[in-house]
Amino acid sequence: MKRIVLTGGGTAGHVSPNQALIPPLLEEGWEIHYIGTKAGIERTLIEPMQGVTYHAVSSGKLRRYFDLKNFTDPFRVLAGMAQSFRLIHRLKPSVVFSKGGFVSVPVVVGAALCCVPVVMHESDITPGLANKLCKPFARAVCTTFPECAKLLGKKGVQTGTPLRAQIFSGDRARGLALAGFDGSKPVLMMIGGSLGAQTVNVTLRACLPVLTKKYDVLHVCGKGNLDAALQNTPGYRQFEYLQAELPDAFACADIVLSRAGSNSLSELMALRKPALLIPYHSGRGDQVLNANSLKARGLAHVMLQADMNETSLPAAIDALWEDRALLSQRLSALDDADGTQAVLAQIHAHMKR
Repeated sequence: MKRIVLTGGGTAGHVSPNQALIPPLLEEGWEIHYIGTKAGIERTLIEPMQGVTYHAVSSGKLRRYFDLKNFTDPFRVLAGMAQSFRLIHRLKPSVVFSKGGFVSVPVVVGAALCCVPVVMHESDITPGLANKLCKPFARAVCTTFPECAKLLGKKGVQTGTPLRAQIFSGDRARGLALAGFDGSKPVLMMIGGSLGAQTVNVTLRACLPVLTKKYDVLHVCGKGNLDAALQNTPGYRQFEYLQAELPDAFACADIVLSRAGSNSLSELMALRKPALLIPYHSGRGDQVLNANSLKARGLAHVMLQADMNETSLPAAIDALWEDRALLSQRLSALDDADGTQAVLAQIHAHMKR
């Protein structure tokens, strides 16, 4: 039997591509195991999935800044390597697929010690720290962006990001009904990731008197970010988080206001949605690089957060609306933005026979 170990965690972005790969792997008859941490988001998202056996190992966070835990976390990583080695030695998988995040380091090293081939995936333009550490042990590193594939040299393979099939199942009428809109105005959807985007939330809400004259606004604001004072505002509907209904929300959206996380961008490109991106600048600045890559290719509009205010945001949204047809045309001309099949091809190419 073909057996695969998946790993990746720390954030939903390091888990959702693995979630996208699981159904086609099950259809192909793979036995699937997932190695994550005891209390990470990967356990919450993966353990309930049918057909997947979850294993928890120790891991420590890889930080680029000073923290007292930097003195203890290396020992957790070493413990995780030992645990991963024992697991992989026992399971004897044909291949390990790593989506990154700090939990992936002990798993990839454990796989290398067991001489099991490793295929990795990097979502951003520049590799994250965990993937940099893991690259020497990988046979191939799949990437979302062409710039990253070039940086990685011979091991880099541009595949796109695996996307969950459900994202393509949306229905515009269901989305309009969900938001309580009648379809007479174009729908502007704002989504800021699983935790929302506070600065953009605040500015968008300040602009509602102007925006709702022209658009219906569907706002996915993030957990804990609902504004009770705006609950009955005409032309505005807010949600903390959408899961099963998210495809319908996307289907009814004519234009999108979004942060620039790689998975979000992959979904927007695959769904051919004209978007205004307001990247979050932190750490290595990957969202800014992601957004500027799409802007340079003429696939999205970009506004820096420092330039966003109650005057500039409505103007930028109007400019996006005016440019929507050209953006849609360019997005429709792209190769398939869903990287599921391309990543599966790399897994098949490098698995043990």
